[in-house]
Amino acid sequence: MIDSSNVLFDHEQLLKLVSNLYLLTGIRANILNSQGHDICLSPDHAPFCERINATASGHERCVACDAQAVQRCANSGSGFYSYRCHAGICEAILPLRSEPGLSPIAYLIYGQLLDDSPLEKQWEACRQTLDWCSPREVENLRAAFFRFRRYSARELRAYSEILEALSSYIQRKEMILATERTDAQRLALYLEQHYMEKLSLASISAQLHIGRTRLCTLAKELSGGRTLSWMITQRRIEAARSLLLQSDQPISAIAEAVGIEDYNYFSKVFRSVTGTTPSAYRKAHRKM
Repeated sequence: MIDSSNVLFDHEQLLKLVSNLYLLTGIRANILNSQGHDICLSPDHAPFCERINATASGHERCVACDAQAVQRCANSGSGFYSYRCHAGICEAILPLRSEPGLSPIAYLIYGQLLDDSPLEKQWEACRQTLDWCSPREVENLRAAFFRFRRYSARELRAYSEILEALSSYIQRKEMILATERTDAQRLALYLEQHYMEKLSLASISAQLHIGRTRLCTLAKELSGGRTLSWMITQRRIEAARSLLLQSDQPISAIAEAVGIEDYNYFSKVFRSVTGTTPSAYRKAHRKM
């Protein structure tokens, strides 16, 4: 498996590509790194998936499902891997390589759709996966489920073939590159891609194979004398600001999404960085 800290993503061009795909086809696509983590191109989801991701439990299931899909796709050694997600929605994933024959450095995932089999049958299969939801939320999800667009097998095959061609385009345009970096660059990129996870000096040291003392020195170099903990906090609050303005998720869900499980601690840290509370920030800036 490729170390994601040695992979460079052209976020601007990749976002433009997946946005154009959605504009033309109505099918959502995204990019995952080699560990199956969303590289955060866009917060956009179908209404059903938006509701699932708005809860901590649902978000965890989605993250685990993506990681499992990447693993199965990698183990298959072939091209597309099609599957139903943890909630019964149709998805597929395609490996992306820097050169033919090499290990994947990222994955192109698409889905948030239904096939053309009987809709009620698909809903029943979905409903059986929602035992972690309250009855009221299941009803809300049912309404969102029936808003999914359905595609025939022929349409999905055609879309898959187009994406296979696009994988070569992504490679040729160097939108995703495997590259060697300095230790400072590797640390900065690792924090960018993993700030939402549980991080510690020990865990980062183990992942990057850089000694703890060296990591502290690199953090000071990158942050103008600040600590590694400060760098992580700043990135998390930056992501939280974006989510507060771009989504309607509860603040507690946003806190968990950026890697801070304690809501009260999140509010305290957010205020120390921005000078205001999360709710006040959302209210003030959405009026602008």
